[in-house]
Amino acid sequence: MQVLTQTPQAPAPAAPGDGRGRSLSYEEFGRRFLEYAVSEERVAAAFGELTGAAFDVGPIRVGPARLAKVVAHVRLGIPRVHRRVDEVIDFELVLPLRVGMLVDLGIDRHRFEVDGTVHLHLTARTAEPLRVLIEIAEPRQRDVRVNVAAGTKRAQLLRVLVGVDHEIRRFVARYIATEIRKPHIASVLDIDVATRLDQAWRL
Repeated sequence: MQVLTQTPQAPAPAAPGDGRGRSLSYEEFGRRFLEYAVSEERVAAAFGELTGAAFDVGPIRVGPARLAKVVAHVRLGIPRVHRRVDEVIDFELVLPLRVGMLVDLGIDRHRFEVDGTVHLHLTARTAEPLRVLIEIAEPRQRDVRVNVAAGTKRAQLLRVLVGVDHEIRRFVARYIATEIRKPHIASVLDIDVATRLDQAWRL
């Protein structure tokens, strides 16, 4: 029996639109690249080091005549990120928090347990020479939302008198503002595309 063989031929060069990828305009390619580079997962990972972070506040004097002394312990949870893609790509990053607060009046003490969230607004933009930047709006007290549990009517009255909610929002906003300016977070939010391409294509 005779076996017929054929010499394999090299595949022909791909033509535009042959199934290997639709041609894109430079503008569309740039937009797709940007949306890929600043995904929700990447932004959440940039704030991963804040997950589980804890800090103590006080003792500080608060309330009328500064008669009350406050100590608080704050712990941050796992961040959640929601991305909005429009003319501008922006994000809302939500950091859950739990706060244990002790208010000392000298004659008695009251404890408060607090659940809440910190809401950060981020915007992606491009910059020279070829960089992608994710900018964070400075957190304000109104970006910190808390739900304070007071066990007694006296504690509830003290919460209003001392301004417990206000103090918690002030503490947390100040702490987050400091943390997001630290180098390990700032560096992740500044993507030097040109340098990374040069490194990837180095022969």
